[in-house]
Amino acid sequence: MKSRRRFVKAAATATLALACAALQGGVARAQGTIKVGELNSYKSQPAFLEPYRKGWQLAVDEINAGGGVLGRKLEVVSRDDNGNPGDAVRVAEELVSREGVNVLAGTFLSHIGLAVTDFAKQKRVFFLAAEPLTDKITWQNGNRYTYRLRSSTYMQVAMLVPQAVAAKKKRWALVYPNFEYGQSAAERFKELMKARQPDVEFVTEQATPLGKVDAGPVAQAIADAKPDGIFNVLFGPDLARFVREGNSRGLFKGRTVVSLLSGEPEYLDPLKAEAPEGWIVTGYPWDKIKTPEHQAFVSAYQKRFNDYPRLGSLVGYITMKSLAAGIAKAGGTDTEKLIAAFAGLRVDTPAGPVVYRAIDHQGTMGAWVGETTVENGRGTMKNFRYVDGASVQPPDEEVRKMRPSEQ
Repeated sequence: MKSRRRFVKAAATATLALACAALQGGVARAQGTIKVGELNSYKSQPAFLEPYRKGWQLAVDEINAGGGVLGRKLEVVSRDDNGNPGDAVRVAEELVSREGVNVLAGTFLSHIGLAVTDFAKQKRVFFLAAEPLTDKITWQNGNRYTYRLRSSTYMQVAMLVPQAVAAKKKRWALVYPNFEYGQSAAERFKELMKARQPDVEFVTEQATPLGKVDAGPVAQAIADAKPDGIFNVLFGPDLARFVREGNSRGLFKGRTVVSLLSGEPEYLDPLKAEAPEGWIVTGYPWDKIKTPEHQAFVSAYQKRFNDYPRLGSLVGYITMKSLAAGIAKAGGTDTEKLIAAFAGLRVDTPAGPVVYRAIDHQGTMGAWVGETTVENGRGTMKNFRYVDGASVQPPDEEVRKMRPSEQ
């Protein structure tokens, strides 16, 4: 009888120990981090991506200070893709295989975003494309594993076309970087302008190597074509070279200039007082946006980094806030549950509500549209308004024609 009592006591003790161990293991798992793999072209595109990194760092700080996601801290494992599609795929593989992430985010250049979009499809891993603007990410090359935050090329061009039409200019010149984003932007501008202004003429197209524009000959070729208006898609150092060369030659005088992204501080700031006057642009007049949500973001950003935000800062911030909201809704990082959670997901942001459309996985983040000007020796925007991305989408039946049926 004594031996039986000893056996029962020992069994009870063992059961209790196993229960405690299981509980401790569950607590340990609950306290583990949620890992997000992030990749971007930090070395090759620092003007946009250094602020972008600060933006997502601020968001992660806020998320973790508020208790994390599902009681777990958010951890970002970040890698540089070297501005190269092959390296981007290699880095994505490393993040998934070695780091064990179930979620990928980031990319800047469109051809790199497309490479990671395909990787996500092949490896069945969730990917939130933050910045690449090519329409193909959510349309022609879209897949069920990929969502995109920022307004696409089509959307941004559609924001500018009404003002281009209102200018009543018939002869247009186009200048753009000769890769996926620039080519797509030029095609969209021609398509949307022809639909609104059938007699429009495109008198020259200057497709320049990315990061290597020879601004003098390009400006001269445009001048020789005698356009009434110029549609520009150059950005970064290419934009600065083009503006300076165009200013010195009087290229922009008396001509309407419509320009994608050129109102963003990362591209205006290097020009200082040389910034163009009166260009119609999409951009980010950070110091003039007075909504409470945006002012709170600016205040937190300045306190954290002793610097002012650029558009990249806002994109990085909203990217991580979106992932946190999606993971919370999905109850974890299971790929299928994340895909379902992001369909119709609404995220309140400093730029207003952003919704991830179920039909094409495109976010409705908009942009500020206005005119460039110089104030206190620096470029900024005037006469601007915020255009909600949801207002510049083609009809759903057109989206269905462009997007693969695979969901």
